[in-house]
Order: sequence, then structure tokens, then C-alpha cells
Amino acid sequence: MSEEKSMSEQHEIITGIEAPIYLKYNFTAGAAPTRFLAQLKKGKLTGQCRAEPGAPVYVPPRGSCPATGLPTEQEVEVSDKATVQSFTIVHIPIPGNPIEPPFVVANLVADGANISFIHLMSECDNAEVHIGQRVQAIWKPEDEWDYAMDNIKYFKPIDEPDVPVEQIGKLPVTGLEG
Repeated sequence: MSEEKSMSEQHEIITGIEAPIYLKYNFTAGAAPTRFLAQLKKGKLTGQCRAEPGAPVYVPPRGSCPATGLPTEQEVEVSDKATVQSFTIVHIPIPGNPIEPPFVVANLVADGANISFIHLMSECDNAEVHIGQRVQAIWKPEDEWDYAMDNIKYFKPIDEPDVPVEQIGKLPVTGLEG
């Protein structure tokens, strides 16, 4: 046998490394998210829309309509009840996350809104979560509220009829003054 060894014999093949990295982010909210977070601190979910009847309501607000780019200046309070638009059952542990898998993360459309936001679901059998399912927010105690979406601990299923898929996000919009 030759004194020269093949590459794999000379060096151990590395297939991965563990390199814990911790990143801290500072987020500066614009005008629309600032109003949204201030209302969350008061226990209210709000969105924004253009000041015209039937305009879509966006939760959380972005300050402009994603379809037209026009400003969304009218604030609208929406319900803490919502409909499951889509969901994922997470089976892989997330480092630093105190929630043990499996758990459900869902895209939820709040009553009175037309676009979904992501939040945790709990108090449910994960196998029974489905699109169109009705849920309601479970809030932390008021003395723990801050300027954060995690004032809502999670959403849990409620005993209301499912919303047909084609109607999710098209529910009557409330809060608009003609």
C-alpha cells in the first residue's frame, strides 16, 4: 500500500458543528406599529385601514395598504376572537423556547380583519386543529401586559361553528364610520 493516504483517511470528515450564537435585536417601531403596541398594552387588538367604506383591515397595521401602497390611517379595534387560516404542528424543539413540542402555530384572522397574523394555539388536541376553526385569545394577567404581542399567551378553540374556507378574511368589517 502506498504511503500516501486518501483524503478521507488523512482527515476526518466533518458533517456539522455546534456553534451557539445569541443575537439581540432592537426594533424601532414606526407610527402604525407603535399605535398597535400601545393598544396591546391596554388589552386591545387593533388594525388599520384606508378611510373608505369596505377597505381591508390589516392586523397588525403596517401603515400602508400592501395592495395599493396608500396610507392606512384609520384605526379599527378588532375582536380577540379569530379564525384559523392555516397552521403548522411544530415537532422540532426550538433552542431557548420554553414550549415543548409538539405545539401548534397558526395564521389567525381576527374578527373584523382581513389579513392573518401568527400566534400560538393551546388547550387543544393538535390533531383536531383545522382550517376554519374558531379560536379566542387567552391573555396574560393585566399586570403583566407590556408593549408586546405576547400579552396574548395563546389562542384556544371555542365552541362556535367553523368559518367556510372561502369566507376567511372576508367577514364583515366592523368599526368603520361611514
